[in-house]
Amino acid sequence: MAALSFQHRFEPAADPALPPLLLLHGTGGDEDDLLPLGRALLPGAALLSPRGQVLEGGAPRFFRRLAEGVFDEADVVRRAGDLAAFVTAARAGYGLAAPIAVGFSNGANIAAALMLLHPGVLSGAVLLRAMVPVSAPPAARLQGEPVLILSGRMDPIVPADNAAGLAAMLRDAGAAVTHEVLPAGHGLSQADLVRATAWLAGRD
Repeated sequence: MAALSFQHRFEPAADPALPPLLLLHGTGGDEDDLLPLGRALLPGAALLSPRGQVLEGGAPRFFRRLAEGVFDEADVVRRAGDLAAFVTAARAGYGLAAPIAVGFSNGANIAAALMLLHPGVLSGAVLLRAMVPVSAPPAARLQGEPVLILSGRMDPIVPADNAAGLAAMLRDAGAAVTHEVLPAGHGLSQADLVRATAWLAGRD
């Protein structure tokens, strides 16, 4: 297989009937960060976990930001295109179906950008502490892909109206969105694991 464009980890499926998960870390994470979360959320699924290619003070990210909560939107668009190309190549190389993204913070934001800018690359997404990645995306044509957004009520980074705006943006694009606000801050909690596991198992 030709070399893929992102440094990444891949774990093949123990249960090929399960959808693969695309694991997208937060600022300062790497390709190993979310592997335990992926294994816990959907045991037996194939896991594809790339490392963000932007460095902010040595900390990997998936796109540049101008300040906390202020994104370089041109870079978001560029990096989402790079990630979409990586996912397409990885699917061909590893023989994968379209993955469900599981993204945290910066990783959730690039996953949302993938949904809005590159419909069809993902079959769904779990967005943990996500914000609106681009203020005026082109009209996307999503086909009812399921999206779970889990926000934290005490999150000091993601304003409540921003997370709600992302949910509305994805709904308008055609996604089937579930948005829940948990009693948590910006970090992940046991409630995130419980809700995301149940959602992925289709118990809703």
